[in-house]
Amino acid sequence: MSISKTRCLPAGLEGVRRRFERWRGTHKARTRIPDRLWAAAVRAAGTCGLHRTSKALRLDYYSLKERVEQQATAAPDPAERAMAATFLELAPPAEHGAAAVPVGCCECTLELEDADGAKMRVHLKGAATPDLAALSRSFWNPAP
Repeated sequence: MSISKTRCLPAGLEGVRRRFERWRGTHKARTRIPDRLWAAAVRAAGTCGLHRTSKALRLDYYSLKERVEQQATAAPDPAERAMAATFLELAPPAEHGAAAVPVGCCECTLELEDADGAKMRVHLKGAATPDLAALSRSFWNPAP
């Protein structure tokens, strides 16, 4: 791979690429790739994509894809669990007498998207504002 192409790689993928190149430099062609390198390639594919990772690491696309799929079915990570459809009801806070703000006075939209493309959009209207920090945490780190 030329130097100009490797400069365009994310730091994590570049590090894995260097590990693969060092390993290839000390082993004969057609030697099995160690599990620790495959695991690093699977992690890189999770953040950089299958095609880009397989090209950068000079791996067979379908072999990498198979390992990514095996890992996904074995133990799904939080990002994959976040993609599962879930209903979350936001209850309005209890009113405190006359201090409560009238409904309809404010409005906002909260949009969250993770690296894998899972999206959540919340449209808030009125004075009832849920704990947005807790809502965000439930999206980024869903319960198993």
